[in-house]
Amino acid sequence: MTDQVELTAVPPLGRLYRRGLARGAVLAARRGHTPTELPDVVYEVHEVPVDTSRLTGYQSLLGMRAADRLPAGFVHTMAFPLHVALMVRDDFPLAPAGMIHVANRVTQHRPLYRDDRLDLVVRAADLRPHRSGTQLDFVAEVRRSGSSDIAWTGVSTYLAKGVHPAPYLAASEQSGAGGLNASDTVDAVEWVPPVQTASWRLAADTGRRYADVSGDRNPVHLSSLTARPFGFAHAIAHGMYTAGRALADIGPAAGHTFVWTADFTKPLLLPATVAVGIAPAGDGFAYAVWKPGGGRPYLTGGVRPL
Repeated sequence: MTDQVELTAVPPLGRLYRRGLARGAVLAARRGHTPTELPDVVYEVHEVPVDTSRLTGYQSLLGMRAADRLPAGFVHTMAFPLHVALMVRDDFPLAPAGMIHVANRVTQHRPLYRDDRLDLVVRAADLRPHRSGTQLDFVAEVRRSGSSDIAWTGVSTYLAKGVHPAPYLAASEQSGAGGLNASDTVDAVEWVPPVQTASWRLAADTGRRYADVSGDRNPVHLSSLTARPFGFAHAIAHGMYTAGRALADIGPAAGHTFVWTADFTKPLLLPATVAVGIAPAGDGFAYAVWKPGGGRPYLTGGVRPL
């Protein structure tokens, strides 16, 4: 039976990150640890007000005009602390510090506004094997307080590299294939950049500036000094900053109700100058962010009407 945990307020991310580092040390000490299942729990917070100063800062940082309608990426920042609260539970099977945000899918069913109070509900779901480790989703649902209708749904996919779930390991040993998914054994198709439509110059402090408006002060995003213990020579840009900026560049053409996707292919080290390509695709738009001169993109995705 699902355990429903109602919090009195959105928990502060700083405290959660400190707990996450401690949880990582505990799991690292368990040699041969293999995740088997996720905690069957839902976290929820009701009547959450919009921080108007953070909203204005978010809109400014991403190049948007100030407006009462909440950007879809800003709603993600409001729900994100509940993702982390789930990650740092004692019964969560993966170390938060080793999890990589690899994809995001947002469905905006109806607009939300500055004066709304929001009900946030988050759960972890679909623990599954990946050729590089273990994947899972954090599923967030946002309603306007007092309404039963979902206004916004976000599915954030994470990868824990090098940590394979027990069923995956058993199947790998039996098959000798090293994986369960047929798609995992197919070589990636060489990526061809689209037509470049813009260029972004991302300063070294981009991660700190986004942290100020999102609340996400993960050390890997703040400075070279704080990123280095996690294996990065420099701070890396938040994936949801780059995805949110691409959506902002599409602007009003995205509409008020839509499905917005983002795939984060590799980390974007700061500072950087990157190429951006945005083009019509079907009844919506596709976008990509990459380093001029070749290699895989940092980000691909799109938006289409709901």
